[in-house]
Amino acid sequence: MEETNWLMTIISNPFAKGLALGIIFCAIIYVRGFLRRRELTKEVDRLRAHLHTKLEIDSADNERRKQQLEKLKQERDNLQITVQSLNQKPGRKEIRQYYVYQTALDIMFEKAPGFAPAWQITLKEAEELFEKSERGVVPLLKRLRPTSPDKQAEEYQKISRISIEDGVKAGSANS
Repeated sequence: MEETNWLMTIISNPFAKGLALGIIFCAIIYVRGFLRRRELTKEVDRLRAHLHTKLEIDSADNERRKQQLEKLKQERDNLQITVQSLNQKPGRKEIRQYYVYQTALDIMFEKAPGFAPAWQITLKEAEELFEKSERGVVPLLKRLRPTSPDKQAEEYQKISRISIEDGVKAGSANS
């Protein structure tokens, strides 16, 4: 009985009761902390896997975008080269110059009301000069022998001068 008595004395002691209650409280907190730690570890692992998946997807998307960007840059360079080569073909500069002149004429018609009649008269005179120059022997030779656009422009200028001189001589002979 002494042994039971000894155990009862310890159990009835207020310090022992407080100590037992503290140990039980600490054990509950420890178990609860252990469960919470295990739960948080699982959550961290899940978030790591999610982050890894997201980074893989982003990496694949970035790689696809880089490839698409390189492809677009290559296409742009090819198009620039094509445009440059097309602009260097014979006649392209003249066509571009024609459009610039046409735009300038449209602007002049709008801004300067007296410009239109003077322009029409000058345009008719220039057309007559070219028609005269195209009817002679020189255009026949020109059709038989191909030339570059620069040489053609020079020939037209020479023909125009000859036609003007012929017109001046004919006018002075008639007087």
